[in-house]
Amino acid sequence: MNAEFIAMLDYLEREKGIKREVLVEAVQNALVSAAKKTVEAGRDLRCEIDPKTGEIRAVAKLIVAEKVQNKHDEISVAAARKIHPAAQVGEEVEVEVTPKNFGRIAAQTAKQAMMQRIRQAEKELIYDEFKDRAGEIVSGTVRRFERSDVIIDLGKFEATMPSRERVQTEDYNIGDRIRAYVVAVENGMRGPEIILSRSHPNFVRRLFETEVSEIADRTVDIKGIAREAGFRTKIAVFSANDKVDPVGACVGMRGARVKNIVRELNNEKVDIIRWSADMKEFVLEALKPAKVKSVTLDEARKSILIRVDDDQLSLAIGKRGQNARLTSRLTGWDINIEKDESAAQVFESRVQQAAKVLSEALGVDQATSTLLVKGGMTTLDSLMEVEPQDIADAISIDLEKAEEIHASAKRAHEKSMAPAQ
Repeated sequence: MNAEFIAMLDYLEREKGIKREVLVEAVQNALVSAAKKTVEAGRDLRCEIDPKTGEIRAVAKLIVAEKVQNKHDEISVAAARKIHPAAQVGEEVEVEVTPKNFGRIAAQTAKQAMMQRIRQAEKELIYDEFKDRAGEIVSGTVRRFERSDVIIDLGKFEATMPSRERVQTEDYNIGDRIRAYVVAVENGMRGPEIILSRSHPNFVRRLFETEVSEIADRTVDIKGIAREAGFRTKIAVFSANDKVDPVGACVGMRGARVKNIVRELNNEKVDIIRWSADMKEFVLEALKPAKVKSVTLDEARKSILIRVDDDQLSLAIGKRGQNARLTSRLTGWDINIEKDESAAQVFESRVQQAAKVLSEALGVDQATSTLLVKGGMTTLDSLMEVEPQDIADAISIDLEKAEEIHASAKRAHEKSMAPAQ
C-alpha cells in the first residue's frame, strides 16, 4: 500500500497538477470514516498519513480515568502511563488505535477518496482556468455527441456546444478540428461547464479582431453586428481617423482578410458596412446593393420607410426578408420596404391627360381614348398615320368603329390646321 500510494501521489501531482497535500487531506478524511467502523476507541479519531513514506496511523484522544466506564472515550491510568508516563486522571492523551487489518481497508478507501478528490480538483481547475476566458475563441476537437449537443475536447478539459449554439448549415464529425466562441463558464450543481458557440454574433466579432489589426488596436471600431448564422452577417465599422478606410481595412488586400473569415464561417455571406451617425446614410449603406428611391424617418417611433423601384424590391428585402431583418437589427430601427408608386402614378396621370385630349377631339368616351393612348396612338397625328384596321386591332373594336375614329381624327386635324376666321 505505502509504495503504491506514494507513487500515485507523485503521478497525480505531476500529471494532473493536483497538490499532494490536497490529496493526502482527502484520503485522511475518508480514512477516518473507515476507521470508525473498525476501531473501538473513537473519541476525536483522526488518521495521519506520512506523505513521504505513506505510513498510516489512526489516533484517538482518550480521557484518563481511574475506572473505565466507556472504552470508546476513556483509558485507564495504567494504560495511559505506558504511553505517557506523566498522565493524570482527567487529562486527554493521544493513543494510536490503528487496527491490524487496516491496510486492506485503507487501500480501498484511499483509492475511492483520491478518485473523488481528483474529479473535484479537475472541476476546480476547469473553472479557475476558464472563468476569465468567456468571450474568447478556443480551438478543440469534436469528441462525441450527446443528443444534438457537441462535446469538444479542448486538451485538458471538455466543453459543450449546445444545439442552440450550433450553426444550422454546419455538420460536424468526430475528429473534426473546430474553433468556437466561449459563451459562458457556468459553475452549476454538476460542476463547471464550458459553453461554446459558433452561431453567436460575437464569434464574428472576435474573428475580425483576430484577423484585422486595425480593429485589434482600436483604430477601427465595430459599431454593430447582426447575424443569421450560416446565411448572412452584417457588420458596421467606423474609424475616427480620416486617413483610415474602415471597410477597406476589414476587406484587406485583394479581400484576403474577409476571405479568411468567410472561410472560417463556411462561406457565410459577410456584408461590411460603413457606419454613420446619420441614420438615413447608415440605412442606405446597410441596404446596398439595392438602389433606394426615398427614405422617410419617423424618429418618434424609430421607424424607417424605404421606397424602391419594382425591380429593386426583392433585392432590398432579401431572400425570405433576410436583408431587411438584418438591417433592422443592425440599426435598431424598424425597417419597412415598399415599392415606389410615384413613377407609376406620374405615368398614369400622363395617360389620363392624353386620353382626355383625344376624347374631346374625337368625340369618343374616356375609356376608348385611354385604350388608344395605351396602344401608342397618343395624338391626332399618330392616329392619321395608321390604317383603320390597325386601330381596330390595337383596341379590339370592329372595323366600322375604327373607320369612324380615323375619320374623326382627320376632321379634328383639319379643323386645327384651318386659319382662324
